Parts: sequence; structure tokens; C-alpha cells
Amino acid sequence: MFGFGRKKPNDGGEEHRYYLLPGMGRSNRRRHNLIFMWSIIGGVVGSALIGVAIWLINR
Repeated sequence: MFGFGRKKPNDGGEEHRYYLLPGMGRSNRRRHNLIFMWSIIGGVVGSALIGVAIWLINR
């Protein structure tokens, strides 16, 4: 009554199921975060090396 009742199961008593596509799981998110972190670190280190090289050339 008024939305507080228990939902009736669908055909054959099976509940609603959902499926994750490849790349939507928790482990994949963790892997993407790791790759993102290392790419940020690599960008900072690469920029610092190029900056030092330009500074040495102009010195």
C-alpha cells in the first residue's frame, strides 16, 4: 500500500537481474585509476626532464 508493499517477483519467481559489460567491474576501475596515476607521474617527470634540458641548453 502506497509503495511500501513488497514487490512481486517476475515470471517464474526470478528477480530482476542486471549484467555488467566488460570494463565496468571494480577491478577494472582500480586498474584504470592505477594507469591514470602513473600517467600523471610520468607527465610530471617528463616535463621536469625537458625543463632541465632546456635550462641547461640556455645556460
